Amino acid sequence: MHKSSMWKNSAAAVALLAGAGAGAAWAEVPRVAADITPVHGLVARVMQGLGAPDLVVPPGASPHGYSMRPSEARALDQADLVFWLGEPLTPWLEGPLEKLAGDAHRIELLQAEGTTVLAFREGARFEAHAHEEAHGEHGDQDGHEDHADHEAHAGGEGGDGHEGHDHDEHGEAGHDDHDDDHEGHEAHAAAYAHDHQGADPHAWLLPANAQVWLDVIAAELSEHDPDNAAAYKDNAEAGKQEIAEAAASITAVLEPFRARQFIVFHDAYQYFERGFGLQAAGAISLSDASTPSPARIAEVRDAVAELEVSCVFSEPQFNPGLAATVLDGTGAGTAVLDPLGASLEPGPQFYPALLQNLGAAIASCK
Repeated sequence: MHKSSMWKNSAAAVALLAGAGAGAAWAEVPRVAADITPVHGLVARVMQGLGAPDLVVPPGASPHGYSMRPSEARALDQADLVFWLGEPLTPWLEGPLEKLAGDAHRIELLQAEGTTVLAFREGARFEAHAHEEAHGEHGDQDGHEDHADHEAHAGGEGGDGHEGHDHDEHGEAGHDDHDDDHEGHEAHAAAYAHDHQGADPHAWLLPANAQVWLDVIAAELSEHDPDNAAAYKDNAEAGKQEIAEAAASITAVLEPFRARQFIVFHDAYQYFERGFGLQAAGAISLSDASTPSPARIAEVRDAVAELEVSCVFSEPQFNPGLAATVLDGTGAGTAVLDPLGASLEPGPQFYPALLQNLGAAIASCK
């Protein structure tokens, strides 16, 4: 055989063996599933360069009520680890987790030590329980930290559970449409609306919580995959720094907005408000974004006039006509806030981009 041919064959053999070795290393990484895109993004950041988590609730779908597709059910069935916010955000997910991911280690981030958890605000104008907290045993951080304290941490959706959603064991009743089934969601509004006590689950919107969770995710992955523990830790540290840089940038962008009054579509943003020194004057809808009553809409309209509200925010997943109704006849501006980042690409850089998008949207409202 000619020497050049022998060299080519040898090089090909070495490449094949190298590829096989890389595949073996990949196979040792745990199979991981995450419930929503912000959690998925944090897990993806910690796993960057080693593997990638599966996403259960796709972009554009509401976590308050979703029917899984077969591929998403399989992701749970095959998972070694499942990271999820917890029952207050996705009550329908408890059953599938028990049936499909019964052997997986499940980490409920709302229960993670060091997580700041706030109580739901009540009333269209948040009259009761404004900025109160619902700290359990895991609530280490002082819920009345001022803005400077949060900058030191960060560098600078919800409703009560119900079992109204049917899921067969393998998700075969799921659908391929990534949009929220708003009609079905409204049908269950009464089940959500009767009680909004307890923890507000939109805790991913506080940068300090995301930084805590990066460490939790790295520790859990390291326990299941000790050979890659150093890489998980390094990725978590890099992710925390990226969040700190994003938070510092957003703090500067929002400085002119802090004195302004604004209304949100539903009460999903108090963690973001806490992190960046803002205070919403009220919400059009309840915390689960169920359809508000005429009386509530009238109360919000009165608040817009009385408080000289300068901006009313809508959300892409829900009826924009409600925000238009509140705005009608007022001088308030409007912009779109998306707490789940439906327009963003899921992956390792998702979470800082989500924060940046929210900050930019708020600052843009005239």
